[in-house]
Amino acid sequence: QVQLVESGGGLVQAVGSLRLSCAAPGRTFNSYSMGWFRQAPGKDREFVAAISGTGSIKWSADSVKGRFTISRDNAKNTLYLQMNSLKPEDTAVYYCAAALGATVFGRTDSTLYMYWGQGTQVTVSS
Repeated sequence: QVQLVESGGGLVQAVGSLRLSCAAPGRTFNSYSMGWFRQAPGKDREFVAAISGTGSIKWSADSVKGRFTISRDNAKNTLYLQMNSLKPEDTAVYYCAAALGATVFGRTDSTLYMYWGQGTQVTVSS
């Protein structure tokens, strides 16, 4: 069982920045590929970005490329999402998720992830 706790959400004006964190207590954090997903009201959950266990492989949705950066600090068992140049359409609940192995590499399917956090709200005002 992997417990994930997101933080860092909030209200920000357009073109502003936020950094989300996802804490994952435990000694096996680096065994998991980690991803960020988001869900806006009335919409399906969508893939944002993901990173391999070592941090050497990253992939992200076209809608956030050049604006969002995913990273991880395995010594701190923490996943990050740096979000810059935020837009109102980025408003959503953001979730971190964990998946074992390399099957998720390059893929955006949320069903590949076994563990999920409770989510943190990000609201971008225009």
